[in-house]
Amino acid sequence: MNRDKSIRIGVAGAGLLGRLLAWQLARAGHGVEVFDPALDEKPSFDGRQAAGFTAAGMLSPLAELDTSSPEVATLGWRSIALWRDVVSRLQSPPRFSTDGSLLLAHRSDLGSAQRVLARLAGAPADTPRAEPITLARLAELEPALQGAAHAWLLPQEGQIDPVAALLALHAEAPAVRWHWNQPVRGVEPGALVLDDGSRQRFDLVFDVRGTGSRPDLPVRGVRGETVWLHAPGHGLARPVRLLHPRHRVYLVPRPGDVVLVGASEIESEDRSPVSLRSAVELMAAAHSVMPALAEARIQRLDVNLRPALPDNEPHIESVAGRVRINGLFRHGWLIAPALVEDALRECGLAPQARELIHE
Repeated sequence: MNRDKSIRIGVAGAGLLGRLLAWQLARAGHGVEVFDPALDEKPSFDGRQAAGFTAAGMLSPLAELDTSSPEVATLGWRSIALWRDVVSRLQSPPRFSTDGSLLLAHRSDLGSAQRVLARLAGAPADTPRAEPITLARLAELEPALQGAAHAWLLPQEGQIDPVAALLALHAEAPAVRWHWNQPVRGVEPGALVLDDGSRQRFDLVFDVRGTGSRPDLPVRGVRGETVWLHAPGHGLARPVRLLHPRHRVYLVPRPGDVVLVGASEIESEDRSPVSLRSAVELMAAAHSVMPALAEARIQRLDVNLRPALPDNEPHIESVAGRVRINGLFRHGWLIAPALVEDALRECGLAPQARELIHE
C-alpha cells in the first residue's frame, strides 16, 4: 500500500486499540471512521464497556514475565517508549510515569515470591532486573507501605491512567468520525458489516473488537475485577504487586486520591458484579501492606472481560484490505502501542504514523 496517499480506513472497535489507531491514522492524514456498540466515548462501568476502562494501566514488562513470554516483555519495553511519545503529543495528557514498580511479600509467602523471581530472571538481555531492597529503603520510597517482610524494586516500569488516556485519544482526534451504538457483525477485506446487514466500504479495515471478534477468531473472555478506593492523602506513588500463593493482588495510585486494587485474572466469562469473596480478599490483601486503606471509602467495584486467544499471546493477522489485532489478554496497556506500530508496518502505514508521533 502506498503510505504517501490518504486512504479511507474503517475501524471496528473503539477500545484501546481502536482509539490508538484512530488517533495515529487521523494525524497521518487518513480518513478514519470508528464503529462501536457503546453509547458514547465515556466509561459506563457496567461490565460491558471497553475493557481498557477497567484496567489498572500498569506498564510492567518485567513483572508480567511471571505468567507471560519474553516476547510480551519485549513488546512492553517498546510500548513504554511509545507511550512516552504519545502522551507528550496530547494536549490533555493522562498521568504517566516510569518510576518503577514494587513487589512485596509477607514472611510466610517468601517461597512463592522466590518462584516468581526465578521466572523474572528470564527477562530479555539488556533489560532491567528485579532489585531486592531493604524495608528501610521501601519506607523511603513508599512510606504508606507497611507490613511486608520482603520487597523488590522493578526499575523503569511504569503506569498510565487508562480512563484519562482513552478520553484524551478520543477528544484529540476530531477529524475521526465516531459511530456510537453501531455494533459490527463482521469484518471483511475492505468492508465492515454492521448489525443491520449493511456494508460500509473502505480501502482498509481494522478489526480490534476483542471478544466481539468471535467467531472469526477463537477468542475467550478472561474476567478481571477491580476495587476503586478513595483514600485522601494515601501517598502511594508506584504500582505495587503483593506476591501470594493464590493471588497476584496489585495496588495502583490514580488521580483524585484513588487507589485501584485488583487481581490478575479469573478464567470466567461471567460479567456479573464483583462477588463478596473477591471484594473481601482483594481489600484485605491491600490493607495488609497499606494500613491507611482502613479508612478508605469504596468508590466503585468494576468488572470486565479481557480478550485472550488459546495461547494467551497477542496476534496480528494482515491480508489485503483487512488487519486484525487481538489477544491482548491482561497486557493491553502494556503492549498496545507496539502492536499498533507492528500492524501499521505490515500494511505499509507505520513509517508515516511514526514520523507524526515524533514530529
